[in-house]
Amino acid sequence: MTIYRITIILVVLIVISGALVFGTSKVGVAMDKNSMNDYEVATLAGGCFWCVESDLEKINGVAKVVSGYSGGDVVNPTYEEVSSGTTGHRESVQVFFDPDIVSYDQILDVFWKHFDPTDAGGSFGDRGFQYTSAIFVHDEKQREIAELSKQRLIDSNRYNKPVVTPILNFKNFYNAEDYHQDYYKNNPIRYNYYRFRSGRDDFVEDVWGDEADVVALKFGSKYSRLSDSEAKKILTPLQYKVVRESGTESPFENEYWNNKKEGIYVDIVSGEPLFSSTDKFKSGTGWPSFVRPINGSNIVEKQDNTLFSTRTEVRSKFADSHLGHVFNDGPEPTGLRYCINSASLRFVEKGDLEKEGYGEYLELFK
Repeated sequence: MTIYRITIILVVLIVISGALVFGTSKVGVAMDKNSMNDYEVATLAGGCFWCVESDLEKINGVAKVVSGYSGGDVVNPTYEEVSSGTTGHRESVQVFFDPDIVSYDQILDVFWKHFDPTDAGGSFGDRGFQYTSAIFVHDEKQREIAELSKQRLIDSNRYNKPVVTPILNFKNFYNAEDYHQDYYKNNPIRYNYYRFRSGRDDFVEDVWGDEADVVALKFGSKYSRLSDSEAKKILTPLQYKVVRESGTESPFENEYWNNKKEGIYVDIVSGEPLFSSTDKFKSGTGWPSFVRPINGSNIVEKQDNTLFSTRTEVRSKFADSHLGHVFNDGPEPTGLRYCINSASLRFVEKGDLEKEGYGEYLELFK
């Protein structure tokens, strides 16, 4: 095989890898605020901002991640100036997120898992102060959360070296040049090649494995997302295909399409309450259909451009399970049809609600 053919094959593999990793990078993003000013902001540095931006934009509830420079004394620095290591700035990102969907603590949990917080000299192949890590807190509340988050990481004994990432007061942030924004989307071949050669992905895999993409349980919530390996242990192959691979089960051949019992439907993985039999209707499609969710805050919607059309995908908030899609052809009072896979659901009968911890939903059946 010639070097030319080998090169072509490598390029194709990198493109395919980029499509698989980044084609659906923002799962369940909620863009329902009036402006970016309505979101909370986290400012973080974890080495190459292309990589940090890419990793954090995948989190449910993150509306936007901006690459830039933070912490130094030079006003409106250029990339060349920051790269020289003389400005006092670090390559950083600002994360705009909806606190109704994801917490600052959860943002930090994902952040910790995608760089080396024990490296005081740079980040992987990028050396120098400008590539070192930091958490820039915007107020005392963020500082308290960040310090607790860092201590949890230290106490986990995940590393055999000290965690050196400092927690600093936010000073400034300057947007990087346009060509740095969404670099992983706009230049997937160069980005994937850089990321692979840097050693970042190997490090994340070695230290965190399946846990890397698991968002920690939101403080005060009893629902959580399992890692893929944990999910495989409790789900059937069909359930796993639907929940984790966004598959679709067969119509009229699934567990709940014709279920007429009273009760609620909860996420098959986390148990978070999603739909009620009081909102279920016969749609004729062969899948369970509902006019609305029990609680809209437990549902995340995202744009789905597969199957040569644009649809609205429905996912659970905490477990991030693929549930189905919502359409505008349902009956009153909402005019909506939540078309949901039975494989994503577990049914809790009315008589079992109290003993299973869902007693508050008995009100639905009075």
